Amino acid sequence: MSDVPGVPEGVRPPPTDPMKGARGVFAATLILEAIVVLLALLVLPRFGTGSTALGFGVVAGIAVAMILASGVQRRPWGLTAALVLQVALLVAALVFLSSLVVVAVVFILVWAVLVWMRREVARRMAAGTLPSQQQD
Repeated sequence: MSDVPGVPEGVRPPPTDPMKGARGVFAATLILEAIVVLLALLVLPRFGTGSTALGFGVVAGIAVAMILASGVQRRPWGLTAALVLQVALLVAALVFLSSLVVVAVVFILVWAVLVWMRREVARRMAAGTLPSQQQD
């Protein structure tokens, strides 16, 4: 009955793929994070200490990679790429721009919630308890 990945046999699949919406949220979050990081780079020289050209280049490169990664969220490895970029941003902030650590930690928390929500939707979809899977 079910040829949808993640939905076991005998469970009614949802009419639309809820993971498609999750991938859209992941892509939008990456774009917003890149904007926040790039805007933070504009004000860090006034308030931050220890900012160097190398640090700015690395962090700007990570922001550009986030924009590019937003376009590959439909791929099976898209979420992994986004999570690797979160770790890269935290490491770059710790090494180069300590003022950016707060931004990195906040977005790591955001991604933790997004991954938890994705797993919860997948669990409910496999159990057949999503509202869209209920019989009318």
